[in-house]
Amino acid sequence: MNSFRVLLAVLVMLSSAVISAAQDVVYSQYDKFDFRNGDYAVVGITGDRLYTYSSSSAGSALDAYDDSMNKVATVLLDFFPEKIYQVRFVAYPDKIIALYQALESNRVVQYAALLDEKGRLKGKPVELSSVKTGIFGATRTYFLSAVSDNKKMILIYSANDKGKEVEFEGKLIDDNLTIVKRTKAVFKADNEVEHGEVNVANTGTVYMAAFTTTGSQKYADQYWILKLEPGATKFEPKELELGDRFAASGYMKIDNVNKKVYFGGFYSDKKNGNFDGVIYAAYDITAGVFVNKRYIPFDADLINTVSARRKSHIFDNYEAKQLIVKNDGGFVLISEVHFVTTRSNYSPGIGYYSFYSPTTSSMVHEYHYNDIMALSYNKDGIRDWGSYIPKEQYSQEDGGVFSSYALLNTGGTLAFLYNDFNAQRSRIQLATVNGANGKTEVHSFTAEGNDNPDWLPRAGKQVAARTLIVPCFHKRQLCFARVTF
Repeated sequence: MNSFRVLLAVLVMLSSAVISAAQDVVYSQYDKFDFRNGDYAVVGITGDRLYTYSSSSAGSALDAYDDSMNKVATVLLDFFPEKIYQVRFVAYPDKIIALYQALESNRVVQYAALLDEKGRLKGKPVELSSVKTGIFGATRTYFLSAVSDNKKMILIYSANDKGKEVEFEGKLIDDNLTIVKRTKAVFKADNEVEHGEVNVANTGTVYMAAFTTTGSQKYADQYWILKLEPGATKFEPKELELGDRFAASGYMKIDNVNKKVYFGGFYSDKKNGNFDGVIYAAYDITAGVFVNKRYIPFDADLINTVSARRKSHIFDNYEAKQLIVKNDGGFVLISEVHFVTTRSNYSPGIGYYSFYSPTTSSMVHEYHYNDIMALSYNKDGIRDWGSYIPKEQYSQEDGGVFSSYALLNTGGTLAFLYNDFNAQRSRIQLATVNGANGKTEVHSFTAEGNDNPDWLPRAGKQVAARTLIVPCFHKRQLCFARVTF
């Protein structure tokens, strides 16, 4: 569960027009880019410009574009140290915050820098944390970040699982990079415990998921929401009683408006069994109790729909990706089939996207991102509709960067943009789901121009109500597509 990077959207599901097709696709110009040692990201809209990020052996930079994806400026991030380990950007209407980790000698250092609306550095970058690396150098992610919904609070933290304990240390900064609070806490359980998602509320309160697992499937047999007030040194654990059930593929997210923390995912009646249904729970922050907890078995119609494509273990390998909470207390749970396999390089499979080379390793990592499922339930736990989007994505030694999907949420329609590929070809598909009735339409997405590059939907970002920005790659060149629905 702690691997999921998830999005909570609090929206009103209005009767609305279904997106029938993309209205406009505009590409930026190509820039040279080496996929093996470069990095890229969609930053967002600040001022009247759209910003993207790219880095290479030559350095790091922000590119600024107008509404027609014409590049109007390139801002060199020359204050970045030579070796950047991780980078994340938080975009505001009038500024950008850059969070980055640098490898300096035998240390990994976490920095934050404040940029103005033109991408120019304002003041000196702030060093927030550092840690010594081992003799093999930087081998893992040392610091993570969480941003509040209003972007006023940013948490830089490390969380380490050590047997029956989770050690947590964090710094809370505001949107001017002022350190608000420092905090350190330990959570102890009776069995080996792991941490999950870490969220920060608009108030600065931290909420962290923690769970113990059992069986060969590593399902959770205990689950807590750990609350940590700003500056506190002790967690307040709130356990979600699972009874004789086992949780799998779940996550939590804060609803600042209604002062609740939601949990969504799947459950099994057996510690090594298949998924049997959906878990949904709401924790009331003010009252300090779970006010809504539901275990909703998969119904016959849903089972029949999914089993038409997957004959056995039909719900296995589904991962919860988004939870959309409706204003009546109901919810939409979005999940995707995802798993990783390995095989000997003497008998590798064949995929359209492959960075496999028989000289680099004796084993080949294979990435599978398959069907998408969206389930809508009302406040009483009754399923309003279920939408099922079949897809099958297989690639090798690429981390699955061309797989999965980009999601655009208009408030009444969900649009899923993804690559449909096999060993011979790849094309872009657009699937739309009507939020009122779940009606699903799949369209072949024509996105011609710029030599038809390969899209990276998983790295896409919604920057406006009906606008997605998606990175694209073609022959060691990088560009960005602006998709307006």
